[in-house]
Amino acid sequence: MGMNAVYRGPGDCPTVIPVFPLPGALLLPRGQMPLNIFEPRYLAMVDEALKSDRVIGMIQPDADGGGTRTAPKLYEVGCAGRITQFAETGDGRYLVTLVGIARFRVEEELSTTTPYRQCRVDFEPYEVDFTARAGENEVDRAGVVQALRDFVKAADVRVDWQGIEQAPNEALVNALCMMSPFGVREKQALLEASDLKTRAEALIALTEIELARGGTSSDSTLQ
Repeated sequence: MGMNAVYRGPGDCPTVIPVFPLPGALLLPRGQMPLNIFEPRYLAMVDEALKSDRVIGMIQPDADGGGTRTAPKLYEVGCAGRITQFAETGDGRYLVTLVGIARFRVEEELSTTTPYRQCRVDFEPYEVDFTARAGENEVDRAGVVQALRDFVKAADVRVDWQGIEQAPNEALVNALCMMSPFGVREKQALLEASDLKTRAEALIALTEIELARGGTSSDSTLQ
């Protein structure tokens, strides 16, 4: 899924964005994330985003970092996405799809009157994210696919192998990371990986650890 907007670098991105703290939710550049929005504060967030640049920052709350129940401390790194699909359900919910733009580092959380949280962010540390398929040739694709095969065999899930074979390395690695069953810390490590090669290596290592623990129960379809 493409975007009408073009983001060539950090200068094309807003410096203040609304953030959606969601544990276990991993968005990566050019990845697609469907969201079912029903809380009033996030309905308001989507409304405001649609009025402006359609950009929302996905970020995980840091359960060990303090804060309050309603406003837990956030990890320092998240990923901005642009709303590319939007639908109303008729029962008060929004169904939206975000496409990842680039990762950001939180500089500060702002004091605002909006019901949702907003942060001043810096995209400069992740300038590589604006180049599609950067570093693909360094990815151990065979290792990634083998790790997936091992997981599929153990977890008894269905996989669109034709789609896997046709996917470029960036799309394959990032999609598998986003769909992975790992916990918050592991997802954050995948997000903060310095480059695609490192992310692929982390994905393989985490999959091997998950298999060793026997954490493979699933009946989902990977595609």
